[in-house]
Order: sequence, then structure tokens, then C-alpha cells
Amino acid sequence: MLKFLLPVFLFISSPAIAQHGFPSESTSPPEMGDLFNVKETFRYEVKYGFFKLGWVNVELLSDSTYEGKQHKLLLTEMESNSSIPFIGKELDRYYSLFFVNDEGLPVESKFWKDNVDEEEFKEIVYTFDREEGIVHYKEEDDTRDTLALEEPATSGHVIFYFSRLFAGSEESYKMPVYVSKKKGYVIAENSTEKEERNYEPFDDSIMAYKMNGTTENISGPFGFSGDFRAWFLDDDLRVPLEARVKVIWGNVIVRLIEYNREEL
Repeated sequence: MLKFLLPVFLFISSPAIAQHGFPSESTSPPEMGDLFNVKETFRYEVKYGFFKLGWVNVELLSDSTYEGKQHKLLLTEMESNSSIPFIGKELDRYYSLFFVNDEGLPVESKFWKDNVDEEEFKEIVYTFDREEGIVHYKEEDDTRDTLALEEPATSGHVIFYFSRLFAGSEESYKMPVYVSKKKGYVIAENSTEKEERNYEPFDDSIMAYKMNGTTENISGPFGFSGDFRAWFLDDDLRVPLEARVKVIWGNVIVRLIEYNREEL
């Protein structure tokens, strides 16, 4: 069940806050280069009502070379809470090889999913062929086909970085997403207004920017659909704090419980 509820962000532990001090405020969102100047790790708790469904870990891995070009490699790991009846143990890993285009936006070259607990590796694969202008895909049922490519093309996974480039601004965006054998869009509206919120990694309350969004023409990246909300820290890197995603019977809440940052 958990694998169908990975949010759009999608998108500090106390020792990290003590080491780096309170995050510095910034009136403008970061650029991709700012986000690459630090080593960040994130851990989120996923809840549905009173139930803790599991956890989501996000990390940017070492640079990789793909088709002769340097890429960044983003990993999101989802782990279910096996103590909940009917869920069982699930461990899925999602990978995105991406680069920054001339407009300063992250775009993908390859996305894949490893179903680790069932030992089904590269169970889903999306490859973005910019020379031919098409997206090749292989889905869980082994369906294979192509779709026309529209830039800035993504599988939805890199929205974890994409969204941070606009958080705390008045600029909205419409991001093409290739998922579930279709092309759709994630649409987001941002605001410069801030609100006070509390999160486990911080000893004190913090100020956060809110984003409202929706999906169009798809069931949704990683299984969500319709409207969603997200909050980003009022700091220089716009750390993703929380997402609330509508599902069939309510809302799934994904909330930051650990964050670590090291300067590179």
C-alpha cells in the first residue's frame, strides 16, 4: 500500500541544528548550484489518520556519468511499517539520473524503480531520449512503449529539487511528468506569505512557505492525484518540510523527522 502513496515534493536532527545553527532566512529561492553545494539527507514519516504507514528517505548520491555526460543521482527509499496489518514489509527505491538544463531546471535522463523486497530490480524504467524527442518506458506489467517528449521532462521524482527553486516566490509552474504510461503535469502555485510551524528536528518553531498544487491528466506521480499542499522552510535552501496529499479516503501526511546538512 505504501508504494502508492509517495507524495510530490514531494519535497534536522537536533545535532545538525546545533552544529550549523538556525538556518539563515533568504528572500529569494535557491538556484540548483546552491543545492549542490551541500550534502543533505532527509527522513520523513508517512501517516494516514492515526496510522504510521512508513518512512521515506531522500538523498543525493555521488555524481554519475550517463551517456558521456555528468549527471546527479537522486535516491528516494520507501520503507513500510510492517507492524500495520495487511501492509507487510515493503522496501522500494526510486532513482533519477538528472542534469540542469540551460534554464537552470533539473530534467531527467533516466528514472527507475527497484522493488527490493520482491527482488524485482528496474521494475519500472523511463528513459528520456532528447535526440529523438521521445520517452521510452517499461512499466511493472512489462508494457513497453514511447511518448512524445516535452521539456522540462521529468518522471516527477526530481520535483523534490524542482519545487525548491520556486518556494517562497510568487512564481507558479507547470511541470511535465511521465508516469503510468502517460504524460501529465504537476501544477503549483507559490506565495511569499509565511506561517509559523513546528517540526521534530527543530527545538523552536520555524517559519515556512506554503505551496498549493494539483495534477492534470494523470493519476499522479507515484500514486497520488488531485490537490496537494506542501511547506518549505524559510531558509536559504527551502528545505521541504511537509506534504499533504489527497487520496481516495482522506489525506496522507508526509512530515520531516530528520534532516542533516554538511557543507561541501
